[in-house]
Amino acid sequence: MGAFVFQLRCEAVRWVDDEPWPGVVEVRFADAAGRRWSLFDKAPVFAAPGGLGPHSAYPVEVTVACVVVEGPVLPQDDEVVTVSTSPHGVATPDGREEFTVRRDRLIR
Repeated sequence: MGAFVFQLRCEAVRWVDDEPWPGVVEVRFADAAGRRWSLFDKAPVFAAPGGLGPHSAYPVEVTVACVVVEGPVLPQDDEVVTVSTSPHGVATPDGREEFTVRRDRLIR
């Protein structure tokens, strides 16, 4: 796995539920092929200015921690890399945690 933790740019689209505490949100992003993916997890897992809550004005730009698992560890802007959202255990509802994304979707 890559040594550097990046932040994958995403968008929180809705508050899902107040349970389990502190509440769950749905976050979406597009991979390098344009396919849209949804991640569901507790609100604090997703970095958002001011945090997320049931009364936030969605959509909200957020990020989720990821590491590069395939491609250059420090990719250039125009490169495509495979990342894993495993640092905080975030995955799609079917368990997928690896995605191929454009480098410009990552923040170091």
